[in-house]
Amino acid sequence: MEWGSFTLGLAAGGASALLLTASLITRRLVRLRAAEQRALRQERLAELGALTGGLAHEIKNPLSTIGLNVQLASEAISDSQLPEDDKATLVRRVETVSREATRLANILNDFLRFAGRIKLAPIESDAREVVEELVDFYRPQCELHRVVLRADLPAAPARARFDPALLKQALLNLLINATQAMSGPPAAAGDAPTRELLVRIGVLPDELVIHVIDTGPGIPADKHAEIFRPYVTGRKGGSGLGLAVTRRIVEEHGGRIDLYSEPGKGSDFVIRLPIEGPRDVQSGDADDDAARKTILDRLFKRANLASASSAQAVAPPQHSTRDG
Repeated sequence: MEWGSFTLGLAAGGASALLLTASLITRRLVRLRAAEQRALRQERLAELGALTGGLAHEIKNPLSTIGLNVQLASEAISDSQLPEDDKATLVRRVETVSREATRLANILNDFLRFAGRIKLAPIESDAREVVEELVDFYRPQCELHRVVLRADLPAAPARARFDPALLKQALLNLLINATQAMSGPPAAAGDAPTRELLVRIGVLPDELVIHVIDTGPGIPADKHAEIFRPYVTGRKGGSGLGLAVTRRIVEEHGGRIDLYSEPGKGSDFVIRLPIEGPRDVQSGDADDDAARKTILDRLFKRANLASASSAQAVAPPQHSTRDG
């Protein structure tokens, strides 16, 4: 009887050990797969970064040339002896070229801002100062679109650790998006709805909360996640990158952005940032640099191997395939 109990206990213990070992192996495999997927994503991002750098160079130079020549052409037309009607026609056409060149430059800048690396410079700051400066800067644009811009700020300082310039950029993108959403055709006189845009700051024990609230047409629930994706826009001529850039800036700070909206009831974009700021910015940058270096080394090795293979295929046997 004792031997039977001992055997059963031994078998149960062995089964438990096997289950524990299998569980540990499974967890390790899951972590390895996740690490491999992250490495693949980083490699794709590195390749994308190399492509965007070349793309920026190839597009920016012609755009700069176009802008300069458009300005010279406009001055030449103004100084010419052409009839005024002909001058006006030519000036309109030149201005069209200038506007399109500027639009392309803005799209390119938005793309590079989204695809490029964001380097945070967080400092302890008062969010009220950022919002006040931004409201003063953007108010003329709101007045142009007949939008009432207001700020609801707390009496006490709203201090947190963040990058003031990048937070201002994130908020500016939200203001532009809201203004454009409310810039439809004006309603009939007497019953035109009030177009309002409100920036509100709240401070929780561990969070800085910033609302950007508009009285626009609202956003359907099935579009809430989609609008933060790159190149998704409901506006003709929009780049579709403003909200994607805003989300990326917020997430780089360790925060998140929420959207509360219903069709016909306006929208409330809520930025939530940790009071203590992004965690381990310096060590994160160092890890990121190391990861990028490893990935780039792999890409260079792959390129060198491909070059060597091509050279061996075409070079005479007696010559070395090594590049000078």
